[in-house]
Amino acid sequence: MNHLVAAGADRWHLDRHAQLVVYEAEDGGGLLTIYDCAAAQKPPSLQERGHLVRVDAAHELTHTPTGYVVKLREESVLERQGDDHYVVRAD
Repeated sequence: MNHLVAAGADRWHLDRHAQLVVYEAEDGGGLLTIYDCAAAQKPPSLQERGHLVRVDAAHELTHTPTGYVVKLREESVLERQGDDHYVVRAD
């Protein structure tokens, strides 16, 4: 499932209020779920197995028992780097 707006090859636009939920499994796997806006109460725009390697954009980070939540504070792009690695960069 990927309903994000494309911003080029293996790049997608993230809104200023996007929220990324990262689940880290004990076996080393990960699940990345992206919501356009947490307040919108809509289904996720992206749910992908993979790892969020870095966030180079203004954000707030909250750790949870199963991973962490990244709340973006500026428009950004999600970039795929390799098979299952992703980076968020300011747009």
